[in-house]
Amino acid sequence: MTNLATIVGASARRNPAAVAIKMDDIEISYGALETLGSKVAGLLAAHGVKAGDRVALISPNIPQMPPIYYGILRYGAVVVPLNPLLKSREIEYHLTDSGATLAFAWEGVMGEVQGAAAATGTDVIPINADIMALLAHSEAITEVAAAQKDDTAVILYTSGTTGKPKGAELTHGNLLSNAELSVSLFSIEASDVLFGGLPFFHVFGQTCALNAAVLGGATVTILPKFDPVKALEIIQRDKVTIFEGVPTMYIALLRAPGRENYDVSSLRVAASGGSALPVEILHEFESRFEATLLEGYGLSETSPVICFNQVDGIRKAGSIGTVVAGAELKIVDDAGNDVEAGTVGEIVASGGFIMKGYWQNPDATAAAIKDGWFFTGDLGRKDEDGVFFIVDRKKDMILRGGYNIYPREVEEVLYEHPAVAEAAVIGRPDDVHGEEVCAAVALRPGAVGAEDPEALAADIQEFVKARVAAYKYPRKVIILDALPKGPTGKILKREIVVP
Repeated sequence: MTNLATIVGASARRNPAAVAIKMDDIEISYGALETLGSKVAGLLAAHGVKAGDRVALISPNIPQMPPIYYGILRYGAVVVPLNPLLKSREIEYHLTDSGATLAFAWEGVMGEVQGAAAATGTDVIPINADIMALLAHSEAITEVAAAQKDDTAVILYTSGTTGKPKGAELTHGNLLSNAELSVSLFSIEASDVLFGGLPFFHVFGQTCALNAAVLGGATVTILPKFDPVKALEIIQRDKVTIFEGVPTMYIALLRAPGRENYDVSSLRVAASGGSALPVEILHEFESRFEATLLEGYGLSETSPVICFNQVDGIRKAGSIGTVVAGAELKIVDDAGNDVEAGTVGEIVASGGFIMKGYWQNPDATAAAIKDGWFFTGDLGRKDEDGVFFIVDRKKDMILRGGYNIYPREVEEVLYEHPAVAEAAVIGRPDDVHGEEVCAAVALRPGAVGAEDPEALAADIQEFVKARVAAYKYPRKVIILDALPKGPTGKILKREIVVP
């Protein structure tokens, strides 16, 4: 039986008293996590939920979330994790599209959820102080529902940058095998403490932090909303051994006031994904935190990990490493043909981590998966050593005067400027060249020249101009207080407005 929820019971049997989930002074043992999951299953039965029904889970990383997540799976229903920052009309779309009959919703978002649920006829169970009493009176379902590896476990909605969000159907087999891979990649043991700052409603945090930790019998110490100083406090207090984050989290840690006053010696490995990690940040983090930082690659549709810099393999700064066990990766041209090493093309993936398809969207599924290969939409290249490099998102590539410009290449140079903390390069329509290169940056605290933004922007422009081909440097540089970010901390280029 491959029900993902069985990993809770397995760890509970090995060591029921071990701490599974921790948030400050709140701790949930593996024994308690197993019991609470069985109570959640009983609550679903009382609400008339049937096996295969979709159940929405709208919550930040709080102690109640994991028991609900595993309880839904345990019962044989499908989890639909949703970002708690969504507004009512967005929630209504997701509830309608997934056909969710029930939703667990954190009390802090009930104002947005109630209107959406009323419109869709979805029952709502608030995640508040009363939920533990509710579970206490619920009849436990001790058995775990049988599930085949191809049965859908979770529907994860993509960000919808190219239209309405699509629900990626991830199976029990997808998620279990990727959690097993993550345990192997990071050598997770029961004694490890993982930082749980990546949202569990997103695939990176859900697989690589939550599921991997539970599978390995380790502890996840959670932070509902990322704050670099609080993160440093948690690393010191809980002796975190594995930190997982997106590039903006690493930048924030490095720039946090008083960073050097925290004891972070417990850290042994860190993992970065979600977007490209600037090489300057990788080197600076490894130097200052004295921990190995591994960059990898994956998508919601791939469960997510399919390529990673591996501790015992070839490591190259600026790369996403080598293909992981259980996956296949190749680079193809626009016609779908393999390209030679060093040539830029689209990254396509195959293997046991690829989603079943997009929920009730056969056209989108057929466009994304062809002959068993998932077309990622990301541009990359593979070198002679079999190491993969992300060049950019296919849709982010800038075409200026007939030349292809990959924003990441220019962003790497921007990060080398001493005043720049964060950078994003985007293309904007231009009557002469078709598209023009523009850059938005946020400054480091106390950056020299910040008192004269126009002069500093000009200096940054000249800095890049001296280091890249003439057609690549940004013709406009704007300085913002902060770059817009999504729920995982990924920079949202589509929300940057260049005047």
